[in-house]
Amino acid sequence: MSDKIDFQSLSFGMRRIGWMRFWIQAILGVVVTAVLIFSNFVSDSEGQLSLSTGLSLTSISLILLLFSIWQSWLIIRTGRAIGSNARPSRGQTSKLIKRGLFNDLLGVLFGLIGNQTLIGVLFLQSTSEKAVIGINSNYDVTGLEIFSVLSNSQVIFAHFLGISFSLWLLRRIYN
Repeated sequence: MSDKIDFQSLSFGMRRIGWMRFWIQAILGVVVTAVLIFSNFVSDSEGQLSLSTGLSLTSISLILLLFSIWQSWLIIRTGRAIGSNARPSRGQTSKLIKRGLFNDLLGVLFGLIGNQTLIGVLFLQSTSEKAVIGINSNYDVTGLEIFSVLSNSQVIFAHFLGISFSLWLLRRIYN
């Protein structure tokens, strides 16, 4: 009887964490996608340093976030399966969670490299010499560029939450 209660508790926890992870990452993914699309269509960077490398790395991190959202859906399905009689093994479940954890770690890596690239370019742009002192030149940092850094921070945060949820689930499975 205790074994059945443990499986029901694990099933409930995996489904709940899976849904939380799914919706948080999906919402942040939509925001990041909107910002990236907006920054690509509105960008007018005549004479300014290019943010394309940082935005490309952010896009790679976003693609990894989409895979992480799919992993969240698989975690929800696995949670449902644990609650039924046809439950997956501990090894299969931990392999699924570890795959999502590795994906989120890669997403954080690409996001952090992209963040450093974006901030470095904006620093160089803001500290470059102005053509005429006292008059705004083309080298000012715009709100759109800061918006791009914000989207990068959001994708890193989404991956961080994925890592946190995955670690909690692994601890829950092995206890």
